[in-house]
Amino acid sequence: MRQVALITGCSSGIGYETALMLARKGVHTFATMRNTKKSEPLKKIIEKEKLPLNILELDVNDDASIENTIRHIKSEAKRIDVLINNAGYGLVGFFEDLTLDEIKKQFETNFFAVLNITKKIVPIMRVQKSGIIINISSGAGQVGFPGISAYVSTKFAIEGFSESLMYELFPFGIKVIIIEPGVTKTNFFRNCIVSERSRKMSSPYFQSLDKIQKNIELMQEHATSPVDVAKVILEVLSYKEPKQRYIVGNDVAMVLEAKKNLSDIEFKKMMMQNII
Repeated sequence: MRQVALITGCSSGIGYETALMLARKGVHTFATMRNTKKSEPLKKIIEKEKLPLNILELDVNDDASIENTIRHIKSEAKRIDVLINNAGYGLVGFFEDLTLDEIKKQFETNFFAVLNITKKIVPIMRVQKSGIIINISSGAGQVGFPGISAYVSTKFAIEGFSESLMYELFPFGIKVIIIEPGVTKTNFFRNCIVSERSRKMSSPYFQSLDKIQKNIELMQEHATSPVDVAKVILEVLSYKEPKQRYIVGNDVAMVLEAKKNLSDIEFKKMMMQNII
């Protein structure tokens, strides 16, 4: 029986490449995005290669949109075997400069939307007695970084939620996997929202944020390809007993290795010297 996959955030980057890779392997894939006007490049490939790939409009912050999408997939494909929670964005700004409204919006998209979609799909997988939920986290789900504290907080939340959910759903044959990419060659940083106050030179963190953004631009030159992340996701789907977490990218692997081997004081010094 052909597997059926639902992926969020497929207009570009990791979601885009993962949708193509799964469809090329014969998975009936539903690539969703908030703005389907951005789907033309994907449509051309679908038509050219005759892929089992459908594009659907989905606003992860809209409950009705989520329910309509799931209803459509259930009607057409009768089941959902794979859920890949990928949609999200970055909020840039030091904590003191962020408003609570900016932080709440970050959590609505990066965390609560994941909970909402997952909550609606778990009953389907439970009845099927099988399913795989893959949550796209980040290396920032294990390590704090200055200037993106709100984003980091959402990823730490995703990690804790995913790990807890793994135990809850295991008896029903449902697997929960975390993917932790490092800096990736996508539109992520271009699409980041910079908090309004952080842009002002009156901010006490203006110079530090400027340095961090320049470091990010340098890291982008050696960033991991979203294709590499998609390959890992494809591999995970083939494993009978996958691991809980998969790190993707030499940069995040090095940081996590340093955190494991250095003392807290040594690690803090390293981060301060290299980032701030």
